[in-house]
Amino acid sequence: MAQDLLNAPVISPLEMTDGEFERISRLVMDRCGINLHVGKRELVKARLSKRLRKLGLDSYTAYLRYVEQETDGAELANMLDSLSTNVTYFFREPQHLDHLRDDIVPRLMAQREKDGNRKLRVWSAGCSSGEEPYSIAMVLLETIHDLERWDVKILATDISTRILAKAREGVYEESRFRDTPLVLRDRYFELIDRGPPKVFSAGARLRSLVHFAHLNLMEAWPMRGPFDVIFCRNVMIYFDRPTQTKLINRFSQMLAPGGALIIGHSESLSGVSHKMKQLYPTIYQN
Repeated sequence: MAQDLLNAPVISPLEMTDGEFERISRLVMDRCGINLHVGKRELVKARLSKRLRKLGLDSYTAYLRYVEQETDGAELANMLDSLSTNVTYFFREPQHLDHLRDDIVPRLMAQREKDGNRKLRVWSAGCSSGEEPYSIAMVLLETIHDLERWDVKILATDISTRILAKAREGVYEESRFRDTPLVLRDRYFELIDRGPPKVFSAGARLRSLVHFAHLNLMEAWPMRGPFDVIFCRNVMIYFDRPTQTKLINRFSQMLAPGGALIIGHSESLSGVSHKMKQLYPTIYQN
């Protein structure tokens, strides 16, 4: 058996020409706004080579022809899934969630109480495998003590159908909770496998607050809003400046007066024209 493994052929990614990479980059930019600069070429080649082998195609040109000629968009979705990077965990960049708990939610609740409108809407744009919206849900459950008297919903969207399926499943290994207070993990998740590794499933209280949906941020948005808080963290780093500007202004139009937009710590709105007020380095108010 060992000798068979040593003699097994090594499958390496097919070669990609400059023209093929440029066509792929242009297609991805046109369809979802992601900027695949030349430094991403090897990553693109490695990830898409798996799709070529599965489809029995012998070149990236043939693959592009396949994607462009299909009528249902299924392989385009597979292509974008393959190129998406989904690295996340619960309570990532916790300062944002601290501000949500200590500043944003109390202010919004006081405003809503005054208006007689007990409704809060949060959007996790680029929710990946669900850790962000479930973290938001835990914060809301801990902050709004009379939640049963409120109408609270979290919309969680992503372009990747594959990663959304995982988010809807709501099952996570212990490592995803490395920055999560144990009391919150044990309160809102159920241990379903003692492992190792231990595996947990999101409980009914979390699931009742979060609705997952597929959405390409570059296309039409079916929801009407307004949202009180929009999280769009570590998404815009893939977009060029004109795309970022367009997206930020669409977010602003979707925010309620006084609503907050939260972006990632690695992102900046420097050079982006918008009308929001900066509250903190990565938190803006409409």
